[in-house]
Parts: sequence; C-alpha cells; structure tokens
Amino acid sequence: MNNTVILPRGGFFLSNDTNKLSIFALGGVNEIGKNMYAIQYADDIVIIDCGSKFPDETLLGIDLIIPDITYLLENRDKVRGILITHGHEDHIGGLPYILRQFPMPIYATRLTLGLIEGKLKEAKLLGGTERILIHSESEVQLGSIKATFFKTNHSIPDCLGIVFHTPEGVVVHTGDFKFDLTPVNEQYADLHKMAEIGKAGVLALLSESTNAERPGFTPSERVVGEYIVEEFHKARQKVFISTFASNVHRLQQIIDAAHVTNRKLALLGRSMVNVVTIASELGYLNIPEGMIIEPAEVNRFDSSRVALLCTGSQGEPMAALSRLARGNFRHIEIHPGDTVIFSATPIPGNERNVAQTVDDLYRLGAKVIYGSGSVTGMHVSGHASQEELKLMLSLMKPQYFIPIHGEFRMLHQHRLLAEAVGVEPGHTFILNIGEVVEIRKGIARQAGKVPAGNTHVDGLGIGDVGNIVLRDRKHLSQDGILIVVTILSKSEGKIVSGPDMISRGFVYIRESEGLLDEANRLVTDVINKLQTENINQWSTIKSHVKEVLGRFLYEKTGRRPMILPVIMEI
Repeated sequence: MNNTVILPRGGFFLSNDTNKLSIFALGGVNEIGKNMYAIQYADDIVIIDCGSKFPDETLLGIDLIIPDITYLLENRDKVRGILITHGHEDHIGGLPYILRQFPMPIYATRLTLGLIEGKLKEAKLLGGTERILIHSESEVQLGSIKATFFKTNHSIPDCLGIVFHTPEGVVVHTGDFKFDLTPVNEQYADLHKMAEIGKAGVLALLSESTNAERPGFTPSERVVGEYIVEEFHKARQKVFISTFASNVHRLQQIIDAAHVTNRKLALLGRSMVNVVTIASELGYLNIPEGMIIEPAEVNRFDSSRVALLCTGSQGEPMAALSRLARGNFRHIEIHPGDTVIFSATPIPGNERNVAQTVDDLYRLGAKVIYGSGSVTGMHVSGHASQEELKLMLSLMKPQYFIPIHGEFRMLHQHRLLAEAVGVEPGHTFILNIGEVVEIRKGIARQAGKVPAGNTHVDGLGIGDVGNIVLRDRKHLSQDGILIVVTILSKSEGKIVSGPDMISRGFVYIRESEGLLDEANRLVTDVINKLQTENINQWSTIKSHVKEVLGRFLYEKTGRRPMILPVIMEI
C-alpha cells in the first residue's frame, strides 16, 4: 500500500513539527556538479559535500558556480558540520567560498582532506577551519544524528558512502561510486558492510545517477592502464597525455606506463602539479625516484624518452594541452610525429572545445588518440552503470529512494531501475534544487522548498552578480554600447558641447560617420525641445534620449545597442 503523501510543488514551506527528518537537495539534482545535500532532525543540520561547477557560455564573466546557502545561513546555529564523500571538484570546489561566509567543522578522509587543505591554504582559511580526519570505521556524533561510513570505489581514492542514524531511521548517501572488482589501488568496495546496512533497515537511500542511462557494468579502471602502456610502447617520439587531474587512479597508471617504457615524466598545468604533489606526499601515488622532471628539462632528453602529463582533456582554453595545441606553451612544442592522448571523454557541453583542440593538434602533425573511451580504450567512467545501480539498491533495500547527482532524464531512469528491483512505486522522490523530503513516523512526503539555487563567483565577488548584471553583459556582447556625452550650460540649460558619440561593439565610428551625425542631430533636437518645454531633470532628459535614439538606431541598423547618456553641466 502506498502511504506517501506528495504536497503541491511551489511555495516556501516547512512544517513547524521538529520531530521529523528533513532531507534537502541544495545542489546536484537536475544538474551535473555543484553537489550539496543536507539532513536535518530537530535542531541539528548535517551537510553532505559542497561542490562547484563551471559556467556555460551564457554566464558571461562568471568564474564558478556554487550552491546558494541562504537556508544554511539562516539556520547557521543548527549546522553541526559538513561531511565530504570524496575529493572531486564537484564535491569540494565550493568549500573556500562557503567557509568564508561561515565556518564549520569539515569531516573527510586523508586524501580528501589533503586536497581540501590545499584549497583552504590558498584562500587563507586553513588556520580558522576545524578539520577532522575520518575513515570507513569512524563514528561521528552530530547532535541527534550519528554518521558511520562504508568504502566505495570511484576514480579517486578514499571515497566513502555515509550512513546517517537518526531517531526517525537510517538514511544512506552513496556518494559517487562504481563496483570495480579489480581496483588499481586494491581498495575494494565493502559489499559485506553494505549488505549489513541494508539488512538492518534503510529508511531512505540517496544514490548517484550519472550513468543511469548506461546499461550493463562500468569496466574496471585497470583496463585503461593496458591501453596506455600499449600506446606508450608504440610511440617513437614524445607522448602527451591529458586526463582529469583528480583522477588519481589514472595518474598512477600513466606513471606506471612511463616507468615500464623508460620515459621521464613532466607535469603541465597547475592543478595537475598540485594533485600529484599532494597525492604523492600522502602516499596515494607511487612515483619512481628521478622520474619527474621540470618542463624546462624536456628538451634535454631524447623525444622517445619523455612523456608529458597535462591538464586540458576538456579543451579548456587556458589549460596546458590547449596552449600546447596553439603553440604558446613556454619551453615545449608539439612536433610532427608526437603522440597526444585524451584519456577522458568530453563532458556534455565541452565537445566543441575538445574538437577545436584536436584540430589544432592535427595541424601540428601530431598523432591524436581521442573520442569515446569505449572506442579508444583510454577512458572508463568512475560512475556506476545500470547493473551496479541495481546492485546498490538491492543491497540497501530502501523504503524510500531519492536519486541524486544527475540531470532529470538520469534521475527518471534511476527511478525505473529502483522500481524494477523492488522499491514501491510512489516511494521515489525526484527533486528540484531547494525541494525537501520530510519523513515523520516512517511516512515520507515532499514538503515544499527552501531558498536554493546558484551563487555566481566572479573574481573576488560571491553572489554579487545577479540576473540584471548578466542581462547587461549579454546585451553588451550582442549589440555593444553607444555612449552619448553632452555638456550643458548650468545657467542657461543650453548645449555647450556635444553630443559626442562613443561606440564600443556597436559600429566602427570611421565607417559610420553619416549614421552617427544623424544620431547626433536627433539627440540635439530632443534636448533642445525639452529645454523649450522647461524640462530640466537629467533623468527625464536621459530617458527621452534613450527612447528616441534607440528607436532610430533599430530602424537604421536592426540592432539595439545599450545606450548610455552622460550629461554634465558647466
């Protein structure tokens, strides 16, 4: 029997009953990236992850997108800490910005904490942030909520799933995972512990959905290493290989391939250097002594004895591989016959940038290995495919299910998988960002929303660039700006100088003198007419100038530049 009650969507509502369990999606649903979730019981709130994501081309000038934490700021006295499942950017990238607004304890595993500390040190927040080391056997009491953990596999070491023990029941958050039965680092997922958790009873499961559309099992990361070694053997000159800097397992296999083929290895790209340094210092990368060389030393070695590990697998314009492809990387050049390997599949939205980089590499005469990992063998996903998602559901046997970390079609497909393995229809909640599931006396319902969404980071500003500023930037990028400067006599109100037209991104002045002369006469007529009518308010004059000039320019050019009247008195 389906006892679920689903409330109408919309509105900001949370019931006043404190003896309930609330699960919040503050990021990571109906999107890829920017993961953040929260669990609340009574006056205790626990946060899971704090990620970031990169903007698309519509968000002009924005550097990063992080979760909106308005609800957490309003309830900061209830926040007991933040638990981090693993060290990828979409799970830790927002921490420096969030902690700047209010500090809280961070709980994370050894490698994850190392990566976080690097970010906090750069942001000058390290000394003021409490950091607690955890592992799969840890128990953390956070007010009325106790957290325990279990090992999972992913594309980075030290990943954990989290079990929340609340007065209402057990909630499990899987983190990002796959079931790799032959992991590179021999850290196996703890299937026995997962089965025990499920056997004891799981009230609600939050499980990632990235590959919910992909049938079968995700191949083992170990398979990629074999293909990398093969290409390193085939290469007669330098090998450039690009992958995600945070994919520590992949980095180890590239290091192993360089060692087997007797190549020195240079690191290109700031994030690559940072991750390799931290992971090797903590013992997560085994690098033979003397293998790593500086980029400036590459040309001292025979090209057949050098490999270069680069950032830029997604075609990022300023990443190392993109700069190499354009021929503007200091000390190093790609020569005809060099091999370039993309050890990653383009994230949706990055295909164009990757294609441009590949074109540039071919123009340099390189041998380029790129495309789908299933074709090249150079990449496997770190996320569970359908059979693994069903295995997780079968192990946990949840009463209620909340698919997370995916776009809507992925969440929908995951719901179908859940129902196929026994989750009762109607017991799955597909949430939008900000929506809440409340559970009281074993019955779950969707209970309105809390303030949530995107916070834009632009330079040093956090959240100070809103829709109006973005609209203006888009307007400027499409039609440019026309500044109209007029100097009036303070005593008589007559035009002393101007109007002078300054065009940026609208028309080239030297080629449009007739158009601008006509616009000049039109503005002069408007101002003189207003003066004869004794209308002297600057705001009114500017409004009339913008209206008349905007209509004239659209009739003549079909464009609507941003018009900025500037009036001065002398």
